[in-house]
This record gives sequence, C-alpha cells and structure tokens, in this order.
Amino acid sequence: MAPSAVPQQDVNLTAAAIQRKEASVANGDGGQKAPLDASKLTYSLTKSPRPVPDQATANAGDETIATDHMVTATWKASTGWGAPELKPYGPLSLMPTASCLHYATECFEGLKVFRGHDGRLRVFRPDRNCARMHMSAGRISLPLFEPAELEKLLVALLAVDGPRWLPADQPGHFLYIRPTLIGTQSQLGVQAPREAMLYIIVTFMPRMDSPPGGMRLHTSPEDMVRAWVGGFGYAKVGANYGPSLMATQDARRRGFHQILWLYGPQGECTEAGASNFFVVWVRKDGKKEIVTAPLDDKLILDGVTRRSCLDIVRERMAGEIEVTERKYTIDELVEADAEGRILESFAAGTAYFICPVSQIHHRGKDINIPMGPEGTAGEVTAKIKTWIGDIMYGREQHEWGVVIPEKEQ
Repeated sequence: MAPSAVPQQDVNLTAAAIQRKEASVANGDGGQKAPLDASKLTYSLTKSPRPVPDQATANAGDETIATDHMVTATWKASTGWGAPELKPYGPLSLMPTASCLHYATECFEGLKVFRGHDGRLRVFRPDRNCARMHMSAGRISLPLFEPAELEKLLVALLAVDGPRWLPADQPGHFLYIRPTLIGTQSQLGVQAPREAMLYIIVTFMPRMDSPPGGMRLHTSPEDMVRAWVGGFGYAKVGANYGPSLMATQDARRRGFHQILWLYGPQGECTEAGASNFFVVWVRKDGKKEIVTAPLDDKLILDGVTRRSCLDIVRERMAGEIEVTERKYTIDELVEADAEGRILESFAAGTAYFICPVSQIHHRGKDINIPMGPEGTAGEVTAKIKTWIGDIMYGREQHEWGVVIPEKEQ
C-alpha cells in the first residue's frame, strides 16, 4: 500500500506503548535497572586542548569541528545505565554487528548554545529537546531516561567547553549541541537492542537562516513522501532523514534549497526539508492568519522553534493575526497566490532558525512569495525572528533562555 493511501489510525498507540514501557521500567519488569543519573558524572579532562578556530575557518571544510570534550553513558538491559563520563572528544568503538548500523536503532537531538550580548551562555528551551529525545527513544525501543538528567549532562558539558569555544568577548555566536542515543548490541537480528550508548557532542555549524533572496522550495516528487500516518515522522530518528536525501539532492541540482514535502492525494503541506513550514496569508474572510501543519496525526516533528513561534505570536500579536494549526494543501497555496492573499512564508528549525521563503516551485509553476525590502524577511517573520533571537542572545531576559554556569578556565 502506498504511504499516501495508509488509512487513518489511532495515532495515540505509540504514546500508549511508551507509557507501558515506562510503567514496566518503574515496576522492574523492563530490564532497565539503574536510571541515568547526572550526579554520577565523572570528569576526565583533556591534557591537550585543541586550538579554537574562528567561525569562518571552522565552517569552511568538509569535516565538522567539535569542541574538546564529549559526554558518554552506556546502558545494558541487565544493569541499566552506567555512570556518565565527560572525557576528551574522540572516536567511538563499535562492532560491525552493532544494532544501530543495521536496524536504524538511533535517535538524536539538535539544539544550540549562544554567547549572549550580556556575556552569558544560554541554551534555548533545552527541556523541550530532552523531552522529545525521551519520546524518540521510546519509539524505536531504546532505553528511557529522565529528560531532566539529560539536560543536566548537557549543561555540565557546556560549562566546561563553553567558556573557551564561545569566548565572552565574542558575543553573537553559537555552537550546535548533538545528543545521540544508539543501539550498540553486537548481534544481528531484528530485535530491541539490549545494549546502548548515549553521547553528547558540541560542534560548529554555519548560519543558514539568510540565503540571498530567501529560501526557494521545490515540492516533493509525486511518488515520494517524507513521512506517513502511523509512521515515525514525529520522532527525531535517523531513518527520517537518509531517505529524503535523493529528492533534496535533485532539488538542489535544479537550483532550489529544500523540498516542500507534500502528503496524500490532496497534497497536504507538511515540512520544508527538515524544518517546520509556515504561511502568513489573508483568509477568504479577510482575516490575517499564520498557518502551519498540525501535530495530531504525527506526520511532522514537534519542533522547538515551531512551538516557540506559535507561542510568541499568540502572546505578542493577539488581535493582529490568528494562529492556526491545521491541514492545508498546495492547491490552497496556488489559489491564494492567484488571488494575491499570500503575505509571507518561512521555515523554522534549529539549523535554519527562522528562514524566509521566497518561492515554491510546484509541477512546473512558481509561487512567488512576497519578501521584505531588498529580499529580507517579511514583517511577521522578522518580528518573530527578532523576538526569539533576542531571548537566545540575552537581549531579553526570558525563561526560555537557560543560563549556563561556566567553569573557570
């Protein structure tokens, strides 16, 4: 059966399965003994700190440059989580038969640490990323953990590496944080792994939020979808990304930045590449609206930036613009374009942050999205980007910006 033809299902089945797994762990039936405990973190600091490159040099090559240290923790079904360790960054040791190399038993997160204009280090809403990683782990039968313990490990690593790799005298920069959980059991066979490893690394990442003239999207091929109802599009697992690269590469060869993924026979708009997708338009009843795909059928990722955009618009633009989470189709965009009702569009995610969209190419025709002066973001997009950026970089004190207590160097 083609993915677009999958019938509507009870999308809460996965949540129920995770709840059952958590209950079995609590009752001692799930095999997970010792919990992940950040208070047991041990420190083995490098004796050979590497030189810190400038941002341009760090992002110029083909290899991602990481900071001096990483955090690792191993898990076994028979004993539970071992003591986490902060140690020098370096290669992992895996057997060729490791579960993650064959059966995609891996999940990850992506978030950033920012050097604020007030000199302080901040992470943006890390509790949301840690909670989502817990959900993703349950979806692919990896060991569970308390999200708060993962957040403590993130903070510990950033407290050590942040001061040197994001100097206080160089505000306005960021590093990328990648917590990852992989199945490591060295046994072939389709089964839930009984051994796993959690690791956290911190790396450089180039800015991608301002391509000249805005992001240009190409709609997905008619015979390809990114996710489907009853699948795992809502979980941050590697299996969501590798299969999308063929369409993305083809779009880039044609001069586009990303794919606008459509779903089903009606062509529902879901995500722009790996980012959430938003449209600001005037509805037929004359009301101004910002619309994005819903979460209830679990087709798309519950993006932290997505959630923040919606929250901040509801709070700060109430009465000016309505916020709607619903299914909407590419044909609705084509119609709105023909009627001159599209005001602006943007993609939102950790990597691209908030990136204005200037064009959507669909079946041989272009939908040209209005932009601000000289190809800048439109009014609503610019406001959202400024508000959230101010929180990230400490220009606005807000509970979403979690300050990292830095260790003296």
